[in-house]
Amino acid sequence: MQGFAPPNKDNPNPPNHNDQLGKDTMLRASLTPLKSLTRLLPARGHTSAGASTLAPVLALATGAWFVAGSPALAEVDSEVAHIFNTFSFLVCGALVMFMAAGFAMLEAGLVRSKNVATICLKNIALYAVAGILFYVIGYSIMYPGDAWLTGSLEYLGFSNAGLLYNATDADVADLATGYSISSDWFFQMVFVATAASVVSGTIAERTKLWSFMVFVVVLTAIIYPIQGSWTWGGGWLADLGFSDFAGSTIVHSVGGWAALVGALMVGPRLGKFSGKKINALPGSSMPLATLGTFILWLGWFGFNGGSVLALGSADAATDMSIVFVNTNLAAAGGVVAAMITAQIWFGKVDLTMALNGALAGLVSITAGPDLSNHLLSIIIGAIGGSLCVASVVVLERLRIDDVVGAISVHLVCGIWGTLAVGIFGSGDLGVQIVGILAIGAFVSIASLIAWFVINTMMGLRVSAEDEVAGLDEAEVGLQAYPEFGKNSF
Repeated sequence: MQGFAPPNKDNPNPPNHNDQLGKDTMLRASLTPLKSLTRLLPARGHTSAGASTLAPVLALATGAWFVAGSPALAEVDSEVAHIFNTFSFLVCGALVMFMAAGFAMLEAGLVRSKNVATICLKNIALYAVAGILFYVIGYSIMYPGDAWLTGSLEYLGFSNAGLLYNATDADVADLATGYSISSDWFFQMVFVATAASVVSGTIAERTKLWSFMVFVVVLTAIIYPIQGSWTWGGGWLADLGFSDFAGSTIVHSVGGWAALVGALMVGPRLGKFSGKKINALPGSSMPLATLGTFILWLGWFGFNGGSVLALGSADAATDMSIVFVNTNLAAAGGVVAAMITAQIWFGKVDLTMALNGALAGLVSITAGPDLSNHLLSIIIGAIGGSLCVASVVVLERLRIDDVVGAISVHLVCGIWGTLAVGIFGSGDLGVQIVGILAIGAFVSIASLIAWFVINTMMGLRVSAEDEVAGLDEAEVGLQAYPEFGKNSF
């Protein structure tokens, strides 16, 4: 699996981030059996009522002809491929953006009612900050790979096509590249926001709002883009052959490492541990947490499916279908395995374990959802679901307080999914380990420095009084459920 080489001045478009397809992506995007269909459509800038009326009928007939057997795959116009690929980025990116709502609902359901408004605020705020910072700084660092080390910041924020550029002129991509620059940026920006969302749930209920937001700035503008440039930007890990299709390590474990360091820095919630006893602190709404999980499951089809990075060819459409199926099967395997593991371990099934089992399966398959063998996807997801349950127990015994289980889901299963590519997929296991260790070390050290500086300057943790009263009252001044509050009538 090869990454993209850093671009040069003759190619003003940034490389795309899928090391799975590599340099062949755009060549494949120019191949499709739909050549005949495109001839039925009106020419660009013109309207034809007759063509519009007949197109659906002829399309069905033409489709049947292709099913019967076409002598060869015809080549479509590069402009048509450009439209298909850009459309795929935008729609799949919108699905991934909807995952922000999933994280918000999941975390709102798993924190106590006195902290629900705060966690909702954090989720919408981090998405906004990630969008701005990845535009102004992050995208320029992440692409083109290691070129940022030499000061070659040519894309978006630090370029002549930055905040003041003419969007219409600057976004007319080379049709041979096959996509719009803005669509590529949008699709990758929502991945950055996902990594930041992982952190918010882990350190919920005791971390200062503005301290957390400052860390999000550092994570989305610097930490995430630098490590992402190593693979998806065509950097040194891509040269080694490190493979991470949609980001088990590059996205999920990055959030997990940052969350782990943050949890160690801020400490556990009051009352979570007393001596050797581990106290349960039930969340506010299990239906809300369940809804959040289903939203995340839905959004993951865009997360993994969109990472095929093309829709302008028959092969790409088939690849996307396979990715969708494997993503769904892995999540299902994670749920079932988590339920069975919880029943054996605790003597009863825990809903929160089942919910995290689904997410564990999804994270596990994200590094290699292009597997041809669907059974392997179920196995990978199931192992992830069981690992998640075991990890939650181990972390609590180590006195690490993770409110929503994000470290277990995103870090532990992110590592597992990346290793699975070397075990079951086409990746080299040794290279996969190198990538995991390199990214883990960098993100952990960088996060530690960031958390330490923030703690020194602003403080990370709210006062004991504010924690007991709830962050909604202490930091937001708005209760999520005012009818149940002390000021209700």
